[in-house]
Amino acid sequence: MIITRSPLRVSLAGGGTDLPSYSREYGGFLIAGAIDKYVYINVHSRFVDGFLLKYSHMEEAASIDEIRHPIIREALRLLDVRARNLEITSMADIPAGTGLGSSGSFGTALLKALHTYKKNVVHPHQLAEQACHIELDILKEPIGKQDQFIAAYGGVTCFEFAKDNSVSTSPLVISEETLFNLEDNLLLFFTGYLRSASAILKHQDDKSRLADPEMIDNLHFVKELAESTKQALERGDVSEFGRLMNIHWEHKKARSPFMTNEQIDQWYRCALSNGASGGKLIGAGGGGFLMFYAEDKARLRHAMREQGLKEVRFRFEFEGTRIISHE
Repeated sequence: MIITRSPLRVSLAGGGTDLPSYSREYGGFLIAGAIDKYVYINVHSRFVDGFLLKYSHMEEAASIDEIRHPIIREALRLLDVRARNLEITSMADIPAGTGLGSSGSFGTALLKALHTYKKNVVHPHQLAEQACHIELDILKEPIGKQDQFIAAYGGVTCFEFAKDNSVSTSPLVISEETLFNLEDNLLLFFTGYLRSASAILKHQDDKSRLADPEMIDNLHFVKELAESTKQALERGDVSEFGRLMNIHWEHKKARSPFMTNEQIDQWYRCALSNGASGGKLIGAGGGGFLMFYAEDKARLRHAMREQGLKEVRFRFEFEGTRIISHE
């Protein structure tokens, strides 16, 4: 039996500039943080032939071609898995559709498990590239690359997405005190809305491909904000980070009419009136988790609890995708 896990993530700055429709023309830059909430994959051999797959649904398939789950099907094809008697089970600390990059975490955890099954050693960069290849190139999802890379590497990490499609990674160079302040002052609240990122990202992707001036200018500005955020955090100015988050959210909302709604906007205003200096919806938008930076945490927690929002507490995670059991 093989069990792997991949961390979920929060985007700290520059989200959206990792979509190839933008980065291949202008280059992208973002900062993401892996968190201690995970997607788990369990792979083991069955005594009978056929695939047994357990995720949000359960399916049995006699062959890879019959598998309905697209990432599982394409991962088995990509790694040329010859066995036809595998049981693959996935579990997650937080459900999909909440903006924390679950599909990227699922893909990297699955590929790590299958590489382990085949006795392959795989570098985090290769793992992320393979997960991206499945979702972007094979399945043609209109998504970026940050989820797969932050899941594979972990940490609080900077990513540069070059015009030649390559990705370079480097840890954010921050002091231990700044890291602890970030962890203590970033708060996550579940909006109660599950959503599909595809429609929102497709809107951005289509406009970027058409070189829509408003969309391109928006993403240029967000990339500059990410550079400013990096500088602020590396000099330990976490209060400036909160201010930049608020500016980022105002520009993020402008990218799609599906980004927010009246209720989310009301919660956001309430947070700013109760101790938060900045915040945003994590992920593509439309629902999922609101993340706020607040130095007056008790006041914000009380206000959000009064609004009926559930907090999910987290710490940053520095191991990335890894094997947790191999028997």
